[in-house]
Amino acid sequence: MDALENLEVWKRACKLSVDVYQSLHSCSDYGFKDQVTRSALSIPSNIAEGYERDSLKSCVQYLTIAKGSCGELWTQLLIGRKAGFVTSDTGKYLEKEAKEISKMLFGLIKHYKELQN
Repeated sequence: MDALENLEVWKRACKLSVDVYQSLHSCSDYGFKDQVTRSALSIPSNIAEGYERDSLKSCVQYLTIAKGSCGELWTQLLIGRKAGFVTSDTGKYLEKEAKEISKMLFGLIKHYKELQN
């Protein structure tokens, strides 16, 4: 667990998840709120699950799922911002952070795939 707790992408994903929950605290569209918070929570959760697996192949699989959740979250936040569920400034910040985390995961996945070969 120490390696995970020192992993910058996991720390940022945890913060993003908290920020999403806090940003949608007063959202009255519970379907939207539920879907977006699940996507946000999926990112650090899948990173953690990957790091708890016993092979690089399994780790890469869960990091790839986490990266997919970044895309899902980014899309939902964009829609939420345009629909008025998320304020413009907050939405743009959260969208940018989801994209940055996705880039970090891409680099990590690439690195681990190289180690597999």
